[in-house]
Amino acid sequence: MKGALAEGNWVQPTIWTGLPETAAVIREEIFGPCCHIAPFDTEEEAIALANATDYGLATTVWTENLGRAHRVAKRVEVGICWVNSWFLRDLRTAFGGAKASGIGREGGVHSLEFYTELRNVCIKL
Repeated sequence: MKGALAEGNWVQPTIWTGLPETAAVIREEIFGPCCHIAPFDTEEEAIALANATDYGLATTVWTENLGRAHRVAKRVEVGICWVNSWFLRDLRTAFGGAKASGIGREGGVHSLEFYTELRNVCIKL
């Protein structure tokens, strides 16, 4: 390949801080090596901030408290919630987003439903 993309098209990993909750990178589904970091005072506030979007593909929860991990994972509206990890997945389990993130589920038997069009043919004999 010749030209401007001969060496690849790479995006520098980016971390934003201090943005208002109305910022596009917070409200929209941005793909890339980027994230916004915002402080919070309570678990309730963190969950509210995480759920204040139309999207919900994935999230990570970092904690030393297993009870908190379960509570937050249960209440955050996403398709997958990693606890103390990221991008770790057993391909036999379901993967897909919540809300406006994605359509359906992939992985394991869920892929059969995702990649098949179900039909019902009823004939009275």
